[in-house]
Amino acid sequence: MKYLKEIKDWKECINEVVCGDSLDLMRMIPDNAIDLCLTDPPYGIKIAKDGWVVGKPNKACKAKRKNYGASEWDNFIPSKEYFDEMRRISKNQIIFGGNYFVEHLTNSRCWIVWDKNNPDSLFADCELAWTNCKGSVKKFKFTWNGMIQEDMKHKEKRFHPTQKPLELMRWCLENYAKDCKTVIDPFAGSFTTARACKDMGFDWIAIDQEEKYCEIGAKRLQQQNLF
Repeated sequence: MKYLKEIKDWKECINEVVCGDSLDLMRMIPDNAIDLCLTDPPYGIKIAKDGWVVGKPNKACKAKRKNYGASEWDNFIPSKEYFDEMRRISKNQIIFGGNYFVEHLTNSRCWIVWDKNNPDSLFADCELAWTNCKGSVKKFKFTWNGMIQEDMKHKEKRFHPTQKPLELMRWCLENYAKDCKTVIDPFAGSFTTARACKDMGFDWIAIDQEEKYCEIGAKRLQQQNLF
């Protein structure tokens, strides 16, 4: 793991877990130097305020619930400057939670719909990603409902309250990164985007302000390919 304050050239961040403010990193990067920005910024819905994703468990709740630790990283959405920088440094962008950031983005006909197959759940049925890519709206269906996952044989460990499945990020790379070499994730979280890039042979840049998640990311990226 590297700390951004110790880095002098942005290329030192390639294929490294970096801890720091992504805005400071992006300011180092020239225009259109990155092929794809694939990221999941904070939605500003205070999902991490008490560590429980949907409120504290009670006696009526029999399912095992995980506390991720109270944190303030999701109290607000990133400022407009973050989105301006993402669009300046990268040729293409896929930004999950785009419906939370419409004031900082432009019109797009190529949205991605992730159908989480969550019938009768407290969680959202789908999540939306804004893109500047060419094409029409596309849907990816992959069950991600609490402890229930699409591929229970290769069930992923959950490290982060808003963690995305590896298969979702692989699908994004397969469909929108065919001519790409380098991918950046300015809000790395559990470093799922970086893990998918490593498995699929892309160079990646991934940064997060939370040191504990950077440590988790470093461990995930040391593992053999995850299928």
